[in-house]
Amino acid sequence: MVMPLYDDAPLRHLKRPIVNHALIVLNILVFAVVYSEFFGDPLTIMRGFAIIPRVLFGEADLADWIVGPPAPATLVTSLFFHSSLLHIASNMLFLYVFGDNVEDAMGSLHYLLFYLCCGVVAGAFYVYATPQSIVPLVGASGAISGVCAAFLLLYPRTTVTGFFPPLTFVMFPFWLITLAEKSRSPLRPLFGLKPPLFSFHASGFIFIGAWILLQLLNASWGGGESHVAWMAHVGGIAAGLVLTPFFKRRSHRLFDRGLPRPTTTSSAPPALPPEETPSEN
Repeated sequence: MVMPLYDDAPLRHLKRPIVNHALIVLNILVFAVVYSEFFGDPLTIMRGFAIIPRVLFGEADLADWIVGPPAPATLVTSLFFHSSLLHIASNMLFLYVFGDNVEDAMGSLHYLLFYLCCGVVAGAFYVYATPQSIVPLVGASGAISGVCAAFLLLYPRTTVTGFFPPLTFVMFPFWLITLAEKSRSPLRPLFGLKPPLFSFHASGFIFIGAWILLQLLNASWGGGESHVAWMAHVGGIAAGLVLTPFFKRRSHRLFDRGLPRPTTTSSAPPALPPEETPSEN
């Protein structure tokens, strides 16, 4: 999986993307509270708020000791639970990098509604793709997939800086060694990838387009057996592509048309396998 670091699209309408930041904080707080085990076993808690297709269709019931909202509400509540640290870290990084600009192009209230709609549609895709599943689905990936699709439509010419974690994992120690031993010359860019993370630059169209293609390939090759609910990603992407023209500001044209090339940057800093691991969305 290729991960984003930042993009160079400036905020044109908002001083701060309040809703995007609030969503990130809320997700992190929920994760911290659940895994603190203050309210009990994290997996039991997540099952109560996760999407479980057979439960949603009324063909199965949760155990009496599992607390949660009515089954239809899990299409929303599942968006705020994550099954591992890697799961939430990757989701929040994507949301941080791309969500601020999408909120800027839509307005805060429209962005919140858009985010929730994409998440609900993503959950519905997963439910109808795996109607007999009893594996709980949690995660914000479906909603974030919609945000990525919106970014593709709104900022295709923006430059996105990203990195490939496996390559970073392999090359970073060598960079540290050359940095520590002054007798060696420091590592230079490798095939255009810049140390220490060996990052690269690509247009929003190429970066998000390649990411969407990867989701489609994964969904078509083996989504049913994977712990990652690829069909939820596909549903979120579809919702984002369809809904973006209706939620964006009228003044913000699709495909960066009529907008000057950006000159400032928007920054981006930034499991636990159970007996029945929740699907990562």
